[in-house]
Amino acid sequence: MHSHEKVGTPLVSRRHVIGSLLGGAWWAPPALAAGESVQLAQAWPTGRSPQGFLVSEKFDGVRAVWDGKHLRFRSGRMIAAPAWFLAALPPLPLDGELWMGRGQFDRLSGAVRKTVPDDAEWRSLKYLVFDALGRTEPFAQRVGVLTQAVSAAKLPCLQAVLHSSLEDAAALQARLHDVVVKGGEGLVLHRADAVWQSGRTDALFKLKPQPDEEGRVLGYQAGKGRLEGLTGALLLETPQGQRFALGAGLSDALRRDPPPVGAWVTYRYRDRTPSGLPRFASFLRVRQPE
Repeated sequence: MHSHEKVGTPLVSRRHVIGSLLGGAWWAPPALAAGESVQLAQAWPTGRSPQGFLVSEKFDGVRAVWDGKHLRFRSGRMIAAPAWFLAALPPLPLDGELWMGRGQFDRLSGAVRKTVPDDAEWRSLKYLVFDALGRTEPFAQRVGVLTQAVSAAKLPCLQAVLHSSLEDAAALQARLHDVVVKGGEGLVLHRADAVWQSGRTDALFKLKPQPDEEGRVLGYQAGKGRLEGLTGALLLETPQGQRFALGAGLSDALRRDPPPVGAWVTYRYRDRTPSGLPRFASFLRVRQPE
């Protein structure tokens, strides 16, 4: 059921109120074109000044895109959210993360991937939104639009991510340290004057104590010694087409039953070799299919 507010007389739905704030009684959300994706972040260059960027915490959640009618994973596949959750969201297309709290990724991932949603689980999560999907304004203005819409919606489960400006690289590292000490994953930096565009851009960056990437499983390397009869390493291919073996960080359970060929896994690394391969890479998790 839609909640209602009195604006003079008669009663009008909260979606109409939000729509009027966005410049029309029912603002029509743009659909992503075929083959178009969400914005994707690059690793933040060491020592770069954050001037001209808006900085926010990077939440370890599940990416979720709201087009005004449907909630989807970043791949475009539908998320089976409860009807009450979807009915309460504003008509403004949003990009954000479904989140249950720091260190709760596995619990969250299990909840949002169910084909039949569990109400109790969904009432314990939040939709943290950081962009107004597909709009033409620069990012700083899009943040203002979505913050206004989220404020008008008055939903405990819907929150606008807080963004701030930092003066220099030292202030950026201090902010990163503060977030990580509290159990956070890292930071996101978005160029304030950037217009929205899909895919990986030079306007969106992520900063973590250790950077991470995803690779596709091509095969397996047999284990030796204590690992004889098990998987010694995953043979991975990076999005850039480079290949390497990843053994560090694999549990014995994963060595017995490794991710299938074609699966995508996330790994952390310290830096890169001169040829561009990740150095000191360590397995983090299997990326669940979306």
